[in-house]
Amino acid sequence: MKIDTQTYQARRERLMQSLPENSVVVLRTGELATRNNDCEYEFRPHSSFFYLTGFPEPSAYALIHGQGELTLVTLPKDPEREQWDGFRFGSAGAITDFGANDAAALAELDNVAFAALDGAAQVVYLFNDNGLRETIAGWREAIAAKARMGATAPTSYLDLSPVVSEMRLRKDSEEIAIMEAAAQISVEAHKQAMRSVRPGMKEYQLEAELNYVFMTSGARQPAYNNIVASGSNACVLHYIKNDEEIEDGDLILIDAGAELGCYAADITRTFPANGKFSVPQAALYQVVLDAYHAGMKELTVGTPYEACHHAAVQTLTQGLVDHGLLTGDVDLLIESKAYRDFYMHNTGHWLGLDVHDCGAYKIAGESRLLEEGMVLTIEPGLYVSADNESVDEKWRGIGIRIEDDVLIRADGPYVLTHGLAKEIADIEALMAESR
Repeated sequence: MKIDTQTYQARRERLMQSLPENSVVVLRTGELATRNNDCEYEFRPHSSFFYLTGFPEPSAYALIHGQGELTLVTLPKDPEREQWDGFRFGSAGAITDFGANDAAALAELDNVAFAALDGAAQVVYLFNDNGLRETIAGWREAIAAKARMGATAPTSYLDLSPVVSEMRLRKDSEEIAIMEAAAQISVEAHKQAMRSVRPGMKEYQLEAELNYVFMTSGARQPAYNNIVASGSNACVLHYIKNDEEIEDGDLILIDAGAELGCYAADITRTFPANGKFSVPQAALYQVVLDAYHAGMKELTVGTPYEACHHAAVQTLTQGLVDHGLLTGDVDLLIESKAYRDFYMHNTGHWLGLDVHDCGAYKIAGESRLLEEGMVLTIEPGLYVSADNESVDEKWRGIGIRIEDDVLIRADGPYVLTHGLAKEIADIEALMAESR
């Protein structure tokens, strides 16, 4: 699935309309990252660069000016390097395939930048790109040094991040279609994991089932490092070792999503290795599921973003009291954050080109209101450390999270990751099919 070049052009036009007159935007896509000697990771372009250009190659620069005109500076066509490293679009491809108004080889970057920035009022770039900051400062100094020859250097800098982040926060129809496709690939991968798990497997063997479905379904790679956590490993929020043996009686927490067209899916499911929840496991799982449903009711247009989290925390804390893991008044326990011994993260995040996507969660200090086109996750959980001696032993080492991807629509929340079991009976039934 691919976004039309006219969509990228429209984004650039909207971007320039939101910036002061006579601005020039400078972005770079990034460099290949070395894994170890002579081996690089597969390249993935910077998300905001990709959002505005669609160009996928490393070492490229984008200069956007005027009404949204694009100049791409790219690696040149080079038959010898392409023999070793693969195809390059080059300057001609940047224009014909990606709608650039002009293009040049990377060796011409300084000349292209001087021409674009001479006479510009301000340069707009991502302030967190420290390497680019130094490059732009060098260009400005070089232009200023030619003032007697009539050159005019930019007088100010603006941070691109707030503007492009707000643009990326609201997804258009093409983005939503890609994200739902990524979500449904991920759904099938999680189903395969539930069907395939057996006590005695290594966590990474179960991870292989996820990656197999991702790739055979058209998603070249995961959107982030797969989390396949058995037993008490599920209490480690970003567990990625995935190298321990799965034991009979373990719960398995899998947090994994495919990346498709640079867009992320993000799903978590928790299920029993032997296909059947124990009584304590089922009790805490139901608390998390109830928190999921409570939070989902708050994912409507015009509702504050944090309302989902508050609803989930209320339900989780009540459940912890009901089962004796906490004692006291629920409201006071929430006020003192006592629940954070068992639930220490928020109930979701924005989702898009990045799995933890950009966009402000608060406006003028207040939780922002949800709008149509926003996509976010909902992911309540409970984590009882194996070392927590303040609770009954039957609860220790249980980690549970349930996560789906949700599109905010005028007619109510739409779960992009639909079709994947999360009720206890449905999970056990799905797992029983392969046993």
